[in-house]
Amino acid sequence: MLTREQCRAGRAMLDWSRGDLARESGLSERTITDFERGAREPHDNNKRAMSSAMEAAGLEFIPANGGGAGIRFRENPSADSTLVAP
Repeated sequence: MLTREQCRAGRAMLDWSRGDLARESGLSERTITDFERGAREPHDNNKRAMSSAMEAAGLEFIPANGGGAGIRFRENPSADSTLVAP
């Protein structure tokens, strides 16, 4: 499940404001602000909306499976197909 650190990092990676994420996820900017500040924990469906919006923009969330949770850009398989072998 999305952490507040992943939310902040994801927005930074996408160069999105809180307003951008609010628009893309269909949530209020206040919900995102409160979540990132740790003021309140949103419902799971709101966390899913935030992560889904960022995933649709090209991010991949990495679960904390023995290490820390993370986030990265999803590999773009179509970019690999443009490479020409020597």
